[in-house]
Amino acid sequence: MRIDKFLHAMRIGTRTQVRRLIKDGHITTNGEPVLSGKQQVNPGNDTVLLDDEPVRYQQFFYYVLNKPVGAITATVDTQAKTVLDLFNTTDYRDDLFPVGRLDKDTEGVLVITNDGALSHALLSPAHHVTKVYEAEVTGEITAEQVAVFNDGITLKDGTQLQPAKAKIVAFHEIENFTTLQIEIHEGKYHQVKRMVGTLGERVVQLRRIAFGSLTLPVGLLAGNYRALTDDELAALKQDAGQTTEIV
Repeated sequence: MRIDKFLHAMRIGTRTQVRRLIKDGHITTNGEPVLSGKQQVNPGNDTVLLDDEPVRYQQFFYYVLNKPVGAITATVDTQAKTVLDLFNTTDYRDDLFPVGRLDKDTEGVLVITNDGALSHALLSPAHHVTKVYEAEVTGEITAEQVAVFNDGITLKDGTQLQPAKAKIVAFHEIENFTTLQIEIHEGKYHQVKRMVGTLGERVVQLRRIAFGSLTLPVGLLAGNYRALTDDELAALKQDAGQTTEIV
């Protein structure tokens, strides 16, 4: 693997910044200065230093994004901004992808990674990973109405849903809307909106506040992201039935 590509992949800097670091003599491999970005390196065996600090190989990357309204859950799109367009040039990698999807008009917790095995496990119906949403819904919703979600409901098109948990957070009398918290284990198309539709109301604002054990981090504004902590990653892997070491 080329040393410049390795350094860029390890988020040492942009490609331009990496070339400058090499040119200015800040990078060594096995004790020898790197003179060209084309120099080959074996990340598993060679010792790469940046000003005497080791550059450790990392295969997988994990982020939590507070997806904003207007961004689409995709890797590439020619018409609209994607969730990966929100990444800066240092953190962006062309192998990153979102775990699952949120609608364009939905905001909240979204995991971004390049770990295909973890993504597959988190989305597998076998693991029943929970998703918790906060929905602002037209009209006044009663406890009796949301109680039907607990038994599993049938949507208007005949789709049978698994039992869900729903509770009323608040009724806003002046604006005439209700804030609901809804926990589901599936991820069917427009599921929360369609569930609310069976009550004769509609969702006007939707935010996912938890995905499995991962809750929306305090202070992480819409459109911002950060790397998962070791504890958050370990908990997500437990949600997915994985017990492997963090890479």
